[in-house]
Amino acid sequence: MKLERVAITEKAAALVKQLQEKHGELIFHQSGGCCDGSSPMIFEKEDMYLDDSDVLLGQIAGVNYYMNKDQFDYWKHTHLTVDITEGRGSSFSLEIPMGFRFIIQSRLFSDEENAVLNNSSVGE
Repeated sequence: MKLERVAITEKAAALVKQLQEKHGELIFHQSGGCCDGSSPMIFEKEDMYLDDSDVLLGQIAGVNYYMNKDQFDYWKHTHLTVDITEGRGSSFSLEIPMGFRFIIQSRLFSDEENAVLNNSSVGE
């Protein structure tokens, strides 16, 4: 079983590809802060400052996906799937001018997934 914390839909991956062609190297970040709250946002890699408070969840569509550690503490038992929806969010994310915004769909990890990904006992 391939275990991952984050995945992406085909539609969202196609949008990421368009953004990569236009902006180059990108980074996803989910902060839980202002604007669209915990929505995933995508930025040019050089425009995002990362520090010890950011956790790398994985890579989707060739883009690293980070989350603030405080947010990660809430979401660490959850698998995230990045998708898109039509509409303009309230963020500085690169997809907003294109009439889309990234959203997440989530599900709780199974006991087995949780045991591996979060180093906890099954049923804990």
